[in-house]
Amino acid sequence: MTNKSTADKKYQVVDFENLAGVPCPCGSAKRAFAENEHSPGTVHVTEISDDARVHYHKEHTETYYILECGPDAKMQLDDEQVPIRPGMCILIPPGVRHRAIGQMKIINIVVPKFDPADEYFD
Repeated sequence: MTNKSTADKKYQVVDFENLAGVPCPCGSAKRAFAENEHSPGTVHVTEISDDARVHYHKEHTETYYILECGPDAKMQLDDEQVPIRPGMCILIPPGVRHRAIGQMKIINIVVPKFDPADEYFD
């Protein structure tokens, strides 16, 4: 069996424990696969520490999978506030104004790859 260098492999493994968090409007996000040319999107583990600002995207579709949250956590989706709990998944297409309300930890799958220039605030 031959050992391949990381650059030769057709797959990529990311350990989120080894990724540095970057500030985002709602807390801190660890982002994977942004540099991988074969990845159609990015995967984020985001810790939301405060109520996020309402924002939307013109290109990105986001899928939030709720890992942890407080008992009163909600997602604002356009003009509706939706109560959430761990295990729920929310698809947020382009144009939907949204924000997290309350503390939570989520997995966010962003397609196409996350670009901070596609984050719009009213």
